[in-house]
Amino acid sequence: MSAAKVKMRQKKLKNQPANVQFVSSHGHEEGSPHPNGGIGDGPSDKGPPYVRKKRSHQETGWVRGHQKDGGVYANQIPKIINAVVFARARAAEVSAMLKAVTKTTGSCHVFGALPRHMRRRAMSYNTKRLPCRLRELANRMREKCLQGSVKKKEQAKNKSRKARRRHGNMLLEFNRRQRKNVWLETHIWHAKRFHMVKKWGYCLGDRPTLKCYRPSYRAMSTHCLLQDLSYYCCLELQGEEDKLLDCLSQLTSKEAGPTFAQRLCLSGQRQGSVVLYRAGQFPSQPLGAVTFLWRPRTPGSAHRQLWTWVHPTLKQDVLTEFQSVCQCQPVVPLPVPEVISATDLEPKPDENPATKQTPGMKRKQNRKDTSGPLAKKILGDGTRSPNTPVTWKSSSTGILINDLTMEIVRYRLIGPQSHSVLTDALEAATDCDKISKSQPSCFWWPDHCKDESKVKLHEQQTDVFHTLKGIYSTAELPPGTVLGLTVDDPRLNIPAKAVKALPCVKEAQEVDDEKRKELSLRGVPEHCCQSFLWEQSVRTNVTENKISEQDLNRMRSEVLVPGSRLRPVPPQGRVPILLVHQPGKQLGHEMNSWGAGWDLFLPKGWGMAFWIPLVYRGVRIGGLKMSLTHSQNKGVPHFPHDYPDCPAGARFQEEQESELLEKFKRRPPAKRTNYIKHGCLAPFCCPWQQLAEEWDVIGSDGEERKGDIMAKMSSQSDAAIKCEITSHHEDPVMTAQTRFTVLRNRKSLKLLSSWCIPTSSKGQRSHRVREMPLLDCSTKTSFLASHRMSLVWVRLSLLLKGKPELHAMVCVPTADDLKLLNKGPSSSGPQEPPHRDRLKSIIKHGKKGTKKKADKTKSQNTLSTSEQKPTTVEDLQLACPASDFVLGVWPNPLPSVTSHCSRVTLGWVTQADFSLSAGCGEALGFVSVTGLVHTLISQPVEHRGMVLLRNPMSLQYRFAKINIEV
Repeated sequence: MSAAKVKMRQKKLKNQPANVQFVSSHGHEEGSPHPNGGIGDGPSDKGPPYVRKKRSHQETGWVRGHQKDGGVYANQIPKIINAVVFARARAAEVSAMLKAVTKTTGSCHVFGALPRHMRRRAMSYNTKRLPCRLRELANRMREKCLQGSVKKKEQAKNKSRKARRRHGNMLLEFNRRQRKNVWLETHIWHAKRFHMVKKWGYCLGDRPTLKCYRPSYRAMSTHCLLQDLSYYCCLELQGEEDKLLDCLSQLTSKEAGPTFAQRLCLSGQRQGSVVLYRAGQFPSQPLGAVTFLWRPRTPGSAHRQLWTWVHPTLKQDVLTEFQSVCQCQPVVPLPVPEVISATDLEPKPDENPATKQTPGMKRKQNRKDTSGPLAKKILGDGTRSPNTPVTWKSSSTGILINDLTMEIVRYRLIGPQSHSVLTDALEAATDCDKISKSQPSCFWWPDHCKDESKVKLHEQQTDVFHTLKGIYSTAELPPGTVLGLTVDDPRLNIPAKAVKALPCVKEAQEVDDEKRKELSLRGVPEHCCQSFLWEQSVRTNVTENKISEQDLNRMRSEVLVPGSRLRPVPPQGRVPILLVHQPGKQLGHEMNSWGAGWDLFLPKGWGMAFWIPLVYRGVRIGGLKMSLTHSQNKGVPHFPHDYPDCPAGARFQEEQESELLEKFKRRPPAKRTNYIKHGCLAPFCCPWQQLAEEWDVIGSDGEERKGDIMAKMSSQSDAAIKCEITSHHEDPVMTAQTRFTVLRNRKSLKLLSSWCIPTSSKGQRSHRVREMPLLDCSTKTSFLASHRMSLVWVRLSLLLKGKPELHAMVCVPTADDLKLLNKGPSSSGPQEPPHRDRLKSIIKHGKKGTKKKADKTKSQNTLSTSEQKPTTVEDLQLACPASDFVLGVWPNPLPSVTSHCSRVTLGWVTQADFSLSAGCGEALGFVSVTGLVHTLISQPVEHRGMVLLRNPMSLQYRFAKINIEV
């Protein structure tokens, strides 16, 4: 038989009982089957042996079984039978036979009795297609199946596609799918064009399905890129200005940069970003970076309003700190009783006796008569529980905190022509006519038009908005510019075709040069920064009275000239917005002001009404990947990737490590990269704490410890390889060290930056730094006294070819490596010698002997084994089970990360790619402050700030220049 038939036969017979067996003394193995079911007991068996006769060629007839030699079985039976075993075997055979008979399988159908050429698909439901001899049996089987299906739980029949595509049913389905991950208002638009990911409780667009990396960069450099940042959480603080600043000052530090109060005092700086810390815990316990926006002062009032925008992973931590420093308690909202208007009590004109339904008459079902749940689109944070508090108030300070998550839509436009896109897509709201002002209205705009001061303010804001048409680039405006405005519904001005919005020369000439210069130098006046978007009542009115698409299309169909603009604009078609200027690149000396743009703030419910008109102006759409690229090209840290000392950054690193490890395990073992042979200890994460602790030991031990490290770096013997698993935790100095922090002190960063300046990176202009102390032993000692366990965020630029990758290692070059720089472009850098994988045999062949040895060792030395760290491969085998090992990856605990390779490790890379703006490979990462200072003081002046960069899957080192930009 073929192998397939053998497997099928074994599968069928795997549940069959073992036949009666006995021990034969004539060469038969114990357990050979006997045809009559007897069991022999070895030497005590008095019966004749089980003999098989040779069948002669003259004998004819049927032979039992498949006998290879044609033999027959003897007719003798055993004399003694074990009754219990015999009965058990027969009972098992009967049970198996009944199970095989009663079990209904695919081969037991009636259709299996027909040859293949007579089988038809229609026989499954139409038994008349079967031959007459099989119809009765097929009918009985069909009735049996129907009876069995009644017993099962009746499942609801799926609705037809036409029913599922109805508007109400689609809304109910969309609301159900948002229970775990909230959708943005532009979710459906993104889901058709983007790869979606579920992060931070939202469903967000990660990257487009099209290849548009370079087009997106060109859009950010020459035109405009559009992003939806509505997933950022907005926390509103209201109260007196002095009390607000007193509370917020506990969460910030002047050493780390401008605070809330300093930003407020600066002219035109009503918005910015700041790093928050736990109250009174600077610099040990940072929370993360937030952006904020102050509302302009109201004349004669000390009441201020502040919006802070935080990342979703940071929201709960920041909200807890706000409640603590402001002494706020949750406010339970009172249930709002349902108000029944008089119009609802009046009988409708359709409700007359003639139109009432009479019994027996059929009537088309109306949508209003359905008893199902009300289909209503989720706006704002609709997935939040009604019992969750959204307001907190302090009885002592009077400060009020409101959670405005998903209540405000936020779009970001990046590029030099962002202002052209805005001025082309948006039009300032027109004034209401006299008839609308005289009549009472439920809309907010006619009531505001009755106030002459508000109308005058709107006219001034409109003039500033028209002045933007005369500006050549968005980067010409001063950073921190804020403009409040009320615009008409942008759906009324959508072009017939998608066109690329560019600055119009004719409109630019109409703008007054004096106004344009004043706007470029001084920015928007403070009184023009006011916007009705700050008021909760206006936001609610605008959202509830939005014109539906159905009504808007009906109004368009009634226009005499098809395609023309609706005149006059409906009173509910005015929307308050807020434009906030985002500055471009401000660090370094390359491509200044690159990546500048505008942030557009809208009330909830108007997301798609503004998104489609902006898309029709030829903008590119970016996702999460492009946000990372934008921050990398600007040279600024990206949250939470570049905040490893924050709780949100630590959680992000753990999630990233698990994702990369799972992706690595999905590959076949033969196709995986062996990181142990490449000398990479942590390919999926960055052990920052271990790095800071090891460099702290090196710095505290002085030149002796440093000399040992350098000696090992220059020549690494086999004996050193055997002991390289020695953990740094064995040093008693490391037991009581604090957690690492990221250096954010501006003075210290400027000092480090001046020490790295003598050689400039590719395309960077060297400049003279004045009044900075030189780097010597005394300066080094005083500097490291306060920054022993600190990391510093750096930008690395490759001098020659190469593309850095994520988690690449930043290493210290030796004196021989620096001599290679004098050879010119031909020298690509040194190479790391291949490492030996001593764990491969353990993982491949298992650890049967090791487990026994481990059990024996644990029973003898239980206390000593628990206290000591693994120092050799054998100790590592005893400490970690074989199931915890992954082929090609070092298991925990890791050996020394600084001295594992031939070059001493300084840090790792968190963002890396080929920079289209700089024209070379660039990376962003962290290095140890202690290691960096030791490296700079040991290097010659002409090569100061030079390091080596090596990717996790490569043995080739590349020369790179460190830049610390403040």
